[in-house]
Amino acid sequence: MTHQDPRPTIDAPDDDPHLWLEEIDGTQPLEWAASQSAATLQRFGGQQFEHDRDILTAILDRPDKIPMIARRGEYVYNVWQDAQNPRGLWRRTTLNSYATAKPDWDVLLDIDGLATAENDDWIWGGAYIEPTARQRVIVRLSRGGSDAVVHREFDLDTRAFIPDGFNLPEAKGSLGWLDLNTVLISSALGEGMATQSGYARTVRIWKRGTDPLKTPVIFECPPESMAVGADIDHSSGSERVFFVEQLSFFETIGWLGGREGSKQRIEVPKTAWWNCYDDWLTIKPREAWTVSGLTYPADTLLGVSLSAFLAGERNFQILFEPAPRRALQGFFWNDKKLVISFLDNLAPRFEIYQPAEGAWTRTPINVLPSQGMVNVWSLDVEDVDANGELLVSAQDPITPAHVLLLDIAKPNAIAAPVLLKQSPAVFDATGLVITRHEAVSSDGESIPYTQIGPKGETGDAPVHMTGYGGFGLSLEPYYSASIGKLWLERGGTSVVANLRGGGEFGTAWHDAGRRAGKKLSHDDFAAIAADLVRRGVTRANRIAAEGGSNGGLLISNMLTRYPERFGALFCTIPLIDMRRYSKLLAGASWIDEYGDPDKPEDWAFLKDISAYHTAVPGRPYPPILIATTRKDDRVHPGHARKMAAKLQGLGYPAYFYEPEAGGHGYGKDNKERASFIALGYAFLRDAIGWKPK
Repeated sequence: MTHQDPRPTIDAPDDDPHLWLEEIDGTQPLEWAASQSAATLQRFGGQQFEHDRDILTAILDRPDKIPMIARRGEYVYNVWQDAQNPRGLWRRTTLNSYATAKPDWDVLLDIDGLATAENDDWIWGGAYIEPTARQRVIVRLSRGGSDAVVHREFDLDTRAFIPDGFNLPEAKGSLGWLDLNTVLISSALGEGMATQSGYARTVRIWKRGTDPLKTPVIFECPPESMAVGADIDHSSGSERVFFVEQLSFFETIGWLGGREGSKQRIEVPKTAWWNCYDDWLTIKPREAWTVSGLTYPADTLLGVSLSAFLAGERNFQILFEPAPRRALQGFFWNDKKLVISFLDNLAPRFEIYQPAEGAWTRTPINVLPSQGMVNVWSLDVEDVDANGELLVSAQDPITPAHVLLLDIAKPNAIAAPVLLKQSPAVFDATGLVITRHEAVSSDGESIPYTQIGPKGETGDAPVHMTGYGGFGLSLEPYYSASIGKLWLERGGTSVVANLRGGGEFGTAWHDAGRRAGKKLSHDDFAAIAADLVRRGVTRANRIAAEGGSNGGLLISNMLTRYPERFGALFCTIPLIDMRRYSKLLAGASWIDEYGDPDKPEDWAFLKDISAYHTAVPGRPYPPILIATTRKDDRVHPGHARKMAAKLQGLGYPAYFYEPEAGGHGYGKDNKERASFIALGYAFLRDAIGWKPK
């Protein structure tokens, strides 16, 4: 049966009657958002919501959850949030202590205490530790979780901020240590220093005691580019700086240089992934690359001597070759070895390569779990400190995460990893099974999805669906405390969709769901919903779907394009107005993914997924809750506000929720995140008529 799209064809957007809601902190928009949020809480925030919020908060605050770490020098560092420290403690200990049941943590900075003392809404944003003496730190602090941060220098010995140190006012960007008295600034701070996307346009060299706004610019890009950055590298035994101009989301140009600026361009395709370590260069072209008479397919991983490459040689070693459902996910260096990760028909796989002038040697890592979601990364933050120790996180939807220590110092004899920490089970998974299925999309493509729930089909299962399908990001089945406790444990079923636009099967899979293909990505999600009904799992009005950010665009299109396939929709921190998205906050940086609405040829396909414009009266739209945060300075909260206002004006059951803090997320602390999620799930259960015991 062919799906008929009843929406009108839109050649140009109408005048926007809700444009006033884009004024984030305007008096009228704030009054509207507060009134709407209060009404939503009044409608869905009863006793069950409060019970769920408190349960989920307690889970997120558990004292026996895994403290994730990163090592710098002799210490491992962690940011810890719990009921007593909702904003967090920045702390450190040794690896030996961390491996014990009760590590001896040394608290460096109490973010709650700082926020109280300074009467500011500080949220931890990270830290750069000076890599030689490791006494000074540049701390990143965000107000309410926004991407823009304040940089402040901190002394680890005195546990105090340096009043006249490397301190920068609020802006998007980063700093990097060259030495104790010199840093590189990649910041949007200052007149003319931001790109049209709101990110840093220049790299400046800042010496202690000077005015950061008057520091010399050593690298820059035009405002039309997305951003610039600089990576300070010591893996070759001496200091060098790699400069990167981010032309667009998937295009970069890189240069090798130093404190005086860029010197030599890294002549790789603009769309390629690449990195350097010591005298080695690794490259993954995003498109087929013909060089020196040879053509390397997209997603192939190549290795070569950096000095030879810069001298003009192109004698590559082929390290990884893709296949239709075999795709590279990432690669990094540790202890002079290259570690690569890939998905083989969604199963995680890892290999180690030892570089050489001749053939690089390959060693599979066969001691890690081969199913579920497995991530591997270096324990050490600085590559020069890496001695072969890797951290491994492994989990699946019914098995909580555990963190392992893997030593690859001797790749020919990789021993089984050592268990460091085990996360507690936070919901009852008795009787739950994980199964893999595939749905047929609108163009005949098979779309995989993972189903978690009770064994057998009842035809009436309350189903929670989630998907993303964008930016080449892979969505793997993970252990979710919220879905597990508030949905699965109560008898529900959950589904994780692997849509085109993601990176699960490489560039071709991503490109199929990008730009004009974004509509296909949305078709994929709708096809899975239909497949659940076809297989006898559930009915359409028992399917509750959730998606955030790019996934919020997905959910808004399920409302307008496939309303008959869902019973309820939870649309969070979303893009929705695709006519104006590129003019709002960081929106211009996503033109590579979606297209440029100011170009008629791009608007020709964007108009079909701009749910704000295609929403019309008289359709069987299911109830929808659209939620955002006021401090989201990545995806403008106006998207959510305007869509809710329009739908309500058309007479649809549309609800809105907007807490003040949270950034591009669900809250600034565990209780706020739990409230956001519990409210959404209370709405979803109510809308599909599910009242579990």
